[in-house]
Amino acid sequence: MTEQTSTGPLSGIRVFDLSRILAGPTCTQLLGDLGAEVIKIERPGAGDDTRKWGPPYLKGKDGKDTDEAAYYLSSNRNKRSVTVDISKPEGQALAKKLIAKCDIMIENFKVGDMARYGLSYADLKGNSPRLVYCSISGFGQTGPYAPRAGYDLLAQGIGGIMSITGEPDRPPMKVGVGIADVMCGMYATVAILGALHHREKTGQGQYIDLALLDSQVAWLINVGLNYLTSGKVPQRVGNEHPNIVPYNVLPASDGFIILAVGNDAQYQKFCDFAGAPELAKDSHFLTNADRVRNRREIYELLPAVTRRKKQAEWIDGLAKLGVPCSPVNNVDQVFEDPQVQQREMKITMEHPLSASGTVDLIGNPIKFSETPVDYRLPPPYCGQHTQDVLGDLLQMSGAEIESLRKRGVI
Repeated sequence: MTEQTSTGPLSGIRVFDLSRILAGPTCTQLLGDLGAEVIKIERPGAGDDTRKWGPPYLKGKDGKDTDEAAYYLSSNRNKRSVTVDISKPEGQALAKKLIAKCDIMIENFKVGDMARYGLSYADLKGNSPRLVYCSISGFGQTGPYAPRAGYDLLAQGIGGIMSITGEPDRPPMKVGVGIADVMCGMYATVAILGALHHREKTGQGQYIDLALLDSQVAWLINVGLNYLTSGKVPQRVGNEHPNIVPYNVLPASDGFIILAVGNDAQYQKFCDFAGAPELAKDSHFLTNADRVRNRREIYELLPAVTRRKKQAEWIDGLAKLGVPCSPVNNVDQVFEDPQVQQREMKITMEHPLSASGTVDLIGNPIKFSETPVDYRLPPPYCGQHTQDVLGDLLQMSGAEIESLRKRGVI
């Protein structure tokens, strides 16, 4: 392979990536960032569905839109794209040969599809006992919903997060990004790393069953436990926190601030800085428990207090006192923020189809001291590496590859 040598901790690990949309690609991009070699399998002539999920699209050298949607670009760097039609027997045979060269397989097809293609874990584990095989689906491989197609919005709805997101007097609201997909991809990554460690000790691979709904329920976290502990169904509280007050978006004289007071000492410091001794001494607000019980009363009083100063005065002044306070940034302001820039959360990579020759991407948040994340490959165009991968991994000749291409196998 011509790919540059990885510095990441998963260098030497190879992934057969039969996933698309967001949950699986989020997982495999993270594995790629950690140094794994990821072979992304796509449908000939079509590719990952998200390639068409635009606008916006990457602008090409002719000034027109390419087929690379921003959505696709968000979760597909550090991968090689190989086109294989797994619905055809020849494509299935080719897939099996590639899988035999891999450590990890990830798929997010409907339950039962892999068995129909002869690519289920049961079909593969005999010849690949060290294979770590991860299936990502909407509802898992078991249960009454297993046959259903799963999407992020459905998982958010069934999994409860929408019921606690939004203003109390407004309809339920989904989170602004595909968070059920993203978190499922994160859980899948953790599971795969655990399975790799188990394989290191025992020599045995295993099967991993991940569901969007399960992941969504898992990260209800404290709100879910509030219900399990109290029996009271959590309600929407907008930007408020169910267990901490004040914790909200509040008006400054020239904009908005986030005030996140985590303990009683911080509350007293806030009141002193705000010039509001009456709030500090009021028996209704002395402790966090008092403030939670009397949240409506304190939130009626706070806006008049916070409008006394400008946004920058609150942010700078409270930061010096150790009281959490921040602006509410638009997305453009996020990438202009000096902290975000210092942490290299926006990166630029070369891209062969781009009008500028480069593409801007969101960086990886993991900062290793010894095995740093590296960015080796931009998100590939569909089938970009078919020739290289089949030639290098399977020693197929150019004539053999061209024959497969003519027959629509790749």
